[in-house]
Amino acid sequence: MTSPPPLRACSVARVDFLSALVPVHSLHHILSSHGSALVLDASSQVIHGGWLERDKSPRWSRSTQEAGVGVFQVLAQLGVSPSQAQAFIFCEGPGSILGIRTVATVLRTWIALNPRPVYCYRSLELVAHTTGQVGQTIICDARRQSWHTLTIGPDFAFAGIHRTPTAELPAQNLLSPDGFRCWSAWPSSPPTIVAYNPPQLSDALTQAPLLRPTEDPDAFLHEDPSYVQWTPRIHRAPPSSQ
Repeated sequence: MTSPPPLRACSVARVDFLSALVPVHSLHHILSSHGSALVLDASSQVIHGGWLERDKSPRWSRSTQEAGVGVFQVLAQLGVSPSQAQAFIFCEGPGSILGIRTVATVLRTWIALNPRPVYCYRSLELVAHTTGQVGQTIICDARRQSWHTLTIGPDFAFAGIHRTPTAELPAQNLLSPDGFRCWSAWPSSPPTIVAYNPPQLSDALTQAPLLRPTEDPDAFLHEDPSYVQWTPRIHRAPPSSQ
């Protein structure tokens, strides 16, 4: 892989993940440690696949098929087998839940057959590093008139991805990645649509701290799901009216 161009000083700012104790890695570190990695990103309507090897030029492919087909189409275009990868990298979202969980299911199958490390990154953080500027907020639809939001603070620091109702979005400086499905109505001041480009992971962002290890690939969630305990009851006819 050729040497990446110099990063902006802000591009190596702290990235806040689920826990400050989770180590955050750069692509350069992962390739130096493992030699090769297969990248899969199904967060948008385009499925991206990348084959990365230490000291070699990266190769990327894309598919507009649904994720269950697109994942294997990009592998065929790249001419690689999952068994060749020494590590896997995938986008955990936010974005298309169906696409992301399809990729996560495939990865869990592959590492069950042949254990290898898996790393994940987040779509809005990738946009922040490639397109965003200080003071901007990057959004994508979270349904029910709410949005996944990431705001770029001073010194290009950002404190995680949050769920924000439409009424509470900033009135300006909004960005949204292209190709992400949207069901909610845009805010009164619609965001600027910017490119979503996973191949930039292997371009100028080789040394940016975007990747964290995971043993259980899955879609990004703001919080763990909670469930109401169900108590079984025998069905009884309603009391007769008096």
